Amino acid sequence: MSDQSPSLEVVYDPTDPMHRREQMFPRLSPDMVKRIAVYGEEEAVPAGTLLFQRGQRGADFFLVLEGLIEIFELDKFGQANVFTIHAARQFSGEMNLFNQRGILASARVAVDSRVVRVRPENFRRMVAAESDISEIIMRAFILRRVGLIRLGYGGVVLVGPGHSADTLRLERFLVRNGYPHRLIDTEVDPDASGFIACFQLRHDQLPVVICPEHCFLQNPSTSELADELGLTEIIDPNTVYDVAVMGAGPAGLAAAVYAASEGLSTIVVEGLAPGGQAGTSSKIENYLGFPTGISGQALAGRAQAQAQKFGARLAISRHAVGIDCSVQPYQLQLDDGQSLQARVVIVATGARYRKLDVPGYTDFEGAGIHYAATAIEGQLCVNEEVVVVGGGNSAGQAAVFLSRIAGHVHVLVRANGLAATMSDYLVQRIAQSSTITLHACSEIVNLEGEGRLQRVTWRHRNSGELTTRPVGNMFVMIGAEPNTEWLKDCLALDAKGFVMTGRCEEGHLLDSPFATTKPGIFAVGDVRAGSVKRVASGVGEGSVVIQAVHHYLHPEAG
Repeated sequence: MSDQSPSLEVVYDPTDPMHRREQMFPRLSPDMVKRIAVYGEEEAVPAGTLLFQRGQRGADFFLVLEGLIEIFELDKFGQANVFTIHAARQFSGEMNLFNQRGILASARVAVDSRVVRVRPENFRRMVAAESDISEIIMRAFILRRVGLIRLGYGGVVLVGPGHSADTLRLERFLVRNGYPHRLIDTEVDPDASGFIACFQLRHDQLPVVICPEHCFLQNPSTSELADELGLTEIIDPNTVYDVAVMGAGPAGLAAAVYAASEGLSTIVVEGLAPGGQAGTSSKIENYLGFPTGISGQALAGRAQAQAQKFGARLAISRHAVGIDCSVQPYQLQLDDGQSLQARVVIVATGARYRKLDVPGYTDFEGAGIHYAATAIEGQLCVNEEVVVVGGGNSAGQAAVFLSRIAGHVHVLVRANGLAATMSDYLVQRIAQSSTITLHACSEIVNLEGEGRLQRVTWRHRNSGELTTRPVGNMFVMIGAEPNTEWLKDCLALDAKGFVMTGRCEEGHLLDSPFATTKPGIFAVGDVRAGSVKRVASGVGEGSVVIQAVHHYLHPEAG
């Protein structure tokens, strides 16, 4: 393109999977085709045959020998919209082949074809045994899911006001679980009026979720949405797992990867989405091996794929509400009424940010008050003033991320500064930024707004000076409260509710620093008393604890 027409210049985006089509839709070598054929059955399939359809669980893997497979979704008129075609030596599938979730698109044979059909149980054997093929498949599946998200295929439409607490709740759930969707913001999107008129909606009925197969959900709970989209897994109450990991933050995912990769039957239960608090971080720059940084969501997505590759099951949008510690195997109760059994339980439920004690605070939660700073929240802050409350790394990462979007970022801490609680690289970036102001010795005293947050007032704790600014979005990242209510009287907790590990109630040392006061129950990550609240330490604890798990399950092995 010429320098005279910069408006027409196409900017290369290295993260766009469409620039990696050879990896997204690879053509396997003849040798790989032969090896895959060993795990499946060769079939002659006539044109028009439906191979699998959207919403189906446990779809087969198909390798094309001759002919074509079309991947499609149905439009609102029931017509097939073909968006991918697999030819000879190419294969079908994406990330949902590694779990029992509902698949996102349908497939049919375009012409008379020959294929190799690999059943789910044999697909897992193939992935475990054929490492070079497994690497190609895993990379292709990850890129295909990213492509579906980018292009919106196989997804849902979310219609609602962008600043609504419920719209944000549903969008966060879809984004963090990597589910393709399109948001129609009724506050700004010109297409919104057509949708509202078509479905004869009132504004007080929003948000709604519309599926390609004509499902229509009016302001569903996250668990209802997960069920409708096939994201939840059905748990067999009679199955006894070797390991149940409660929580899918960095520590829980690391435990799942190492447990599953070492042959232990593993299930992970997560209340919202993989990643925990770390999953909401816009960029983690001091995590080993990622010199340019990585977002918490990307790190969690890779770890989730890794765990599923080794056979771990993930049950999302389900909270643990209780545990029966009096029986073996341990019995865990979930909030949807399901239960599961496990010989070992790894508590990795993490912690949540505390709330401010300010009048009217709860009125603005989700409507201006946020506990994460991702692209979803960032789109609400363009060229506006925002407030970040907190002095830890999460607050620092949020401030730096928002400074590139917002008009100005105010960081408030009660202490005299940030050095004692925040990594130095973040302290220096905040100090050097022209769009971030640190307000030390300050605290929020008043919140105002009609329907959503519009003004924030803070006070300097020494001088008493009050400052009021037109702020529509405030990010609260102060301290942590452990998610341990479900443990009740099962384990010893410290005064703040964190799980005590490493010593029995009489004070004697236990076999593992992650062992709790109940044999076979371990705690790792932020939920553990005395843990270092960093992603790397959580990953380390989650991986190391599996050694203690093996010792508990097989004490005779020494």
